[in-house]
Amino acid sequence: MLNNKAITFIKNFSYTLSSNLISLIISTVLILIVPKLIGVEDYGYWQLYLFYSSYVGFLHFGWNDGIYLRYGGKEYKDLNKELFFSQFWMLVIFQVIIGAVIIGISTIFSSDANRLFIFNITALCMLIVNVRLMLLFVLEGTNRIKEYAQITLWERVIYCVLILCFLLIGIREFKLLIIADIIGKFATLLYAAYCCKEMVFKKISVFYFNIKEMLNNISVGIKLMFANIASMFIIGVVRFGIERTWDVATFGKVSLVLSVSSLMMVFINAVGIVMFPVLRRTSEEKLPTIFTAMRIFLMVPLLGLLVVYYPLSVILPAWLPQYKEGLMFMALLFPMCIYEGKMALLINTYLKTLRKEKLMLGINVASVVLSIILTLLFTLAFKNLSLAIVSIVALLAFRSALAEFYLSKFLQVSVFKDTFLEMAMTVIFIFAGWFMASWMGLMVYLAGYGLYLFFQRKAIKASLILVKQMTRG
Repeated sequence: MLNNKAITFIKNFSYTLSSNLISLIISTVLILIVPKLIGVEDYGYWQLYLFYSSYVGFLHFGWNDGIYLRYGGKEYKDLNKELFFSQFWMLVIFQVIIGAVIIGISTIFSSDANRLFIFNITALCMLIVNVRLMLLFVLEGTNRIKEYAQITLWERVIYCVLILCFLLIGIREFKLLIIADIIGKFATLLYAAYCCKEMVFKKISVFYFNIKEMLNNISVGIKLMFANIASMFIIGVVRFGIERTWDVATFGKVSLVLSVSSLMMVFINAVGIVMFPVLRRTSEEKLPTIFTAMRIFLMVPLLGLLVVYYPLSVILPAWLPQYKEGLMFMALLFPMCIYEGKMALLINTYLKTLRKEKLMLGINVASVVLSIILTLLFTLAFKNLSLAIVSIVALLAFRSALAEFYLSKFLQVSVFKDTFLEMAMTVIFIFAGWFMASWMGLMVYLAGYGLYLFFQRKAIKASLILVKQMTRG
């Protein structure tokens, strides 16, 4: 029989997996349909908004991350609701002030009407996203995964339905696609507020400015926030270099390839959301054995799923011929899901559990510095788009290997063989996808994957035994 913790984990995982599976379908639909129906330049502006809005989390300065780290693993009923009520509305006021500053500055300095619209709507997005994030972190950290999954799912559903409605009635304006995103985010902010109503809706007399609590949260969370922002900058610097050196149409094409290459991340995020509160409640002596099992169970299917590239490399160029030039870079970018997945589910989750935010920050900053050097070299000096794109995977592999090296020292486990085999599989995949015909590349990669499974057969067997033991108590 499964123990209670295993049953709870499976239930929570099923919620997030269902939510993320539907999000995957929605993302796939949007990736296939939107660039087909709107112009390349409009698609580029839409991607530019998505690019800028992905960085708005920088502007809560770690406030939400501190709450996540300090209160993650606690029960929701045990939280001080009056304290959180004050923190929530203090954050709202803070974000309104920052948003007003962004709108004022962009109005003064931006001469391009389309870019001005994007800057202004990004300010609104910042207010909604950062306020909602506090509530999402409370739900995730206290293991209320069902509500968390519902909020993330409904945002994508509303967003997708609105975009499809706009496209069906003949609207091809990128601004309305952006408005659809804002509506989805705002609607789910209201639902998140309902889920956390005990800490959002109280008498105004309960509110008080607790600066000490705010500073405590920021001082704890700012290292994690900067680590997350630096993580985004690793790819963001390269994307910015591409947008500056080429044009918004090229930026849109590369962004499409990045979107396709990141689709598998939804499954990884489904597990990562559930793992943090579970690991925070797990004794430290069990963490190394759980790490070993999770690593094998993540990497074996991830490396196997890379074969999805081969049918996509035939289908997508036929469906989106105007993006054919950009889609050929999938062969270079597809392995990014291996390293992004390992960081999101395994390494970052463990480093947060062990409270190693400072180490996360150092590793990500080192990777950003390397990203800046390579971007300057490949976009400004050589002006070589292929090298700029392949540098994304190289940078993610570097960060993953460096972070896992330090984590393995804390946990006292060996990962050298596993890391070497994964990098070898990445090289085989890129070589086969870039230089060979589709069917020949598939055969070569499958042969390499077969060898990988052979070398890892003992580790796979040991992990299966361990998981059986853990689930049965």
